[in-house]
Amino acid sequence: MEPHENLASETDPAIQTVEPEEAPAPRGEWYVIHTYSGYENKVKRNLEHRIETMDMRDKIFEVVIPTEEEIEVKDGQRRQVQRKVYPGYVLVNMIMDDDSWYVVRNTPGVTGFVGHGNRPVPLEDHEVKQILRQMTAETPRIKIGFQKGQSVRIIDGPFTEFVGTVDDINHEKGKVRVLVSFFGRETPVELDFLQVEKL
Repeated sequence: MEPHENLASETDPAIQTVEPEEAPAPRGEWYVIHTYSGYENKVKRNLEHRIETMDMRDKIFEVVIPTEEEIEVKDGQRRQVQRKVYPGYVLVNMIMDDDSWYVVRNTPGVTGFVGHGNRPVPLEDHEVKQILRQMTAETPRIKIGFQKGQSVRIIDGPFTEFVGTVDDINHEKGKVRVLVSFFGRETPVELDFLQVEKL
């Protein structure tokens, strides 16, 4: 085949390019259900079981507990843990009608839908995207157990064992500025969150 024949076929209106099909987006909307605190995992399991046994897969598509990765420091050890972003709440992607409402609302541990009065209100698209993006963040959040004005002990670096006061917290950089008193003066020292612990 000559190269110029290829060009002719690309511009020929009779030849259409077929794009690969994208996976269809879930047909439902996202709703928030309120659960008894600490029962989120149990509610998710119960609801998924009810969806199967009551044949509701065509109306209730997905059940999600919003979580994020977090690094916590305990006894000088770093641990990566899953933390619930909204304790007591579970997201459900569903088509809302009387049947699907009944299945979700009567799941053990569910106290109700979030909405106005008795009417469940779906989440806005931007809210759903923000929650799902937070769940898939590549860098885990560092749990900080202190706040501005609080006394902390430095546990790592050249100022180990010094006690100071938190002056500023920079969540984006994972840094904290601590005012440390030495040589009779308060001096600001910038440290990683993991280099200090609250007293």
